[in-house]
Amino acid sequence: MRDLPNNRRLSTLPFLVAVLLAGCGDDGGRPFEARPVIENPGWPTYAGAEGGTRYSPLNQINRSNVEDLEIAWIYHTGHLERAPHLYGAVGFQTTPILLPEEAGGHLVLCDPLNRIIALDPATGKERWEFDPTIDLTPYAGRFNCRGVTYWRDPEAAGADACAHRLILATNDRRLVAVDARNGEPCAGFGEGGFVDVTPIILELQPANQFLTMQLNSPAAVVNGVIVVGGTADKFRDASSMNGAVRAFSARTGEHLWTFDTLIREPTDDPESSAWHVGGANAWINFSWDSEHDLVFIPTASPAPNFYGGKRPGDNLYANSVIVLRAATGELVWHYQVLHHDLWDWDLPTNPILAEISRDGEKIPVAMQLTKQGMIFTFHRYTGEPFFEIEERPVPTDGLPEDDVSPTQPFPVKPPPLVKHGIGPEDAWGLTPYDRNKCRELIESMRYGPIYTPPTTESTLMMPNVGGGMNWGGGAFDPASNILVTPVGQSPYRLRLIPNEEIDPVAGRLPTAGLPIGPPGYIEGTDYGLEQGPLFSPFMMPCTAPPWAKLVAVDMAAGEILWEQPLGLVDKLAPVPIPFRWGTPYAGGPIATGGGLVFIGATADERFRAYDTETGELLWEFEGPTSANATPMTYMAGGRQYVVVATGGHNWVYPYKKGDSVVAYSLPGGEGVSPRSEGVPPSE
Repeated sequence: MRDLPNNRRLSTLPFLVAVLLAGCGDDGGRPFEARPVIENPGWPTYAGAEGGTRYSPLNQINRSNVEDLEIAWIYHTGHLERAPHLYGAVGFQTTPILLPEEAGGHLVLCDPLNRIIALDPATGKERWEFDPTIDLTPYAGRFNCRGVTYWRDPEAAGADACAHRLILATNDRRLVAVDARNGEPCAGFGEGGFVDVTPIILELQPANQFLTMQLNSPAAVVNGVIVVGGTADKFRDASSMNGAVRAFSARTGEHLWTFDTLIREPTDDPESSAWHVGGANAWINFSWDSEHDLVFIPTASPAPNFYGGKRPGDNLYANSVIVLRAATGELVWHYQVLHHDLWDWDLPTNPILAEISRDGEKIPVAMQLTKQGMIFTFHRYTGEPFFEIEERPVPTDGLPEDDVSPTQPFPVKPPPLVKHGIGPEDAWGLTPYDRNKCRELIESMRYGPIYTPPTTESTLMMPNVGGGMNWGGGAFDPASNILVTPVGQSPYRLRLIPNEEIDPVAGRLPTAGLPIGPPGYIEGTDYGLEQGPLFSPFMMPCTAPPWAKLVAVDMAAGEILWEQPLGLVDKLAPVPIPFRWGTPYAGGPIATGGGLVFIGATADERFRAYDTETGELLWEFEGPTSANATPMTYMAGGRQYVVVATGGHNWVYPYKKGDSVVAYSLPGGEGVSPRSEGVPPSE
């Protein structure tokens, strides 16, 4: 059995190391067969190509040499020191992009406070920064910036100011345009480079939770049109925020169109419940197809998350893939993957636009990953299912006044990537004592198959509100038709509580209704909400591990190829035993032409590389803290780098927050600068 290199070896007892490595397997010296490489394809958008595949054909780092990877440089953003009062409210989930040489060739990222930072991609040395000076009042509870978007103005000469520009959507609801080469604001965009989106947002009601709305995912820029969504605090208010998608000119900032993501007919009574329902927002990044002027948008659940008595019907276009014409906002096609959502199963990640090779033909598809652990695959331009989708009966024993959908869509292929539903037979524990306690807990609650609706009794759901899949999404290797994605699978409990039974003081606390807090009111309804994980007396999930997995799917055949537990529990357990049982995760993978999948995401401070075809763990490195972001890769100075933001996570891994952007590369160059930290390859 092949051991991990010395500088990656885990500091544990010998017998525990043996347990840890037992699942790693042996590649048997399997040679790497190089694929043709596009000349430095870069990483032009947050998710790689505009179709969001999170794939790079680069193969200098491959499965035959990945075990030699070491840290090349580390850059510290300093955001924790800049706003110490927001320590528990910042999320470091940025994915950098690499600009073309004519735009400066910078590696560009944003920090949680929306500072745009340009680095030398080979050394990590800071070249420039731009601070939009956002409102840092912690009213919304979270500050995050997942990325910026590059746009080349085709009507400008290459040397003109802002011919190459970066578009940033801010936490305080503004759009910013700066010159990609030097960070100077673009004078012709809005007012001095800024567009306040607030007046446009308030044109459409409801807006009861306006102060919780933020723009923290990178905008889509399609043929000069900026398309943005936004967050919405959906579980506290039946009206919440409208979830409309809006478009602006990338050249001037002019508002172009608004698409309402909930159907509200003009003939409806303005006092009807339809006009008071919010949510169905698009909070994560989009994918786009510039050639066909299409933007692909995943939408969330309507408000409120777990009660549908105020919103009868299927609630189109919530929980849907919607495809719009970027120039006009015209609806091209849509598909709702969940009717009348009662489980907060938003569509959490961009549809992946790719071509699947089948029977000698390349078919353009859109693959939508879901929190339910299912993959819906459509023809990209018509919305016709690539694999059959069936409407199947589901439980309807919800609240009497709720319009529970009698059926839900299920793709015939691929099969679900996680377990659906829960029962007493699923109880698990380290000892007979806690296993029996878990069985008793499950038996005391409402349990059953997926889509069991919540009621005033404690109701179990599996997977939980986080998925399944989440915002990290998946990576698609076009040469092999393999899609790889992380998934979570642990049980969760929900209970709707009549308002008269809620403590009137505790029910208004900031944590009320959250998994860590007391029951909280749902404004506009007769109920409050209690939710949280289902844990044993030993504070472990009541179902068997692994609680997170990395799963690979052959998307041509619609079959699961392999799965591996994702994450060690040593950083979370009272005793640091490094069992591969899977941990909570946040972040996603990338795939490369080197036959590799790279992923951080886990709550164990490790960054990993797997063989795309076999799932073998080839490399594992303990970084500064958990890398709860999605990595990217590029070439600079003849070397391939893999870069990931490494800062911990408010919920997944709050124990060690950080501000590191870490670049990994093969040995053979210097990467030290005044603003970056050189790290030796071994101790």
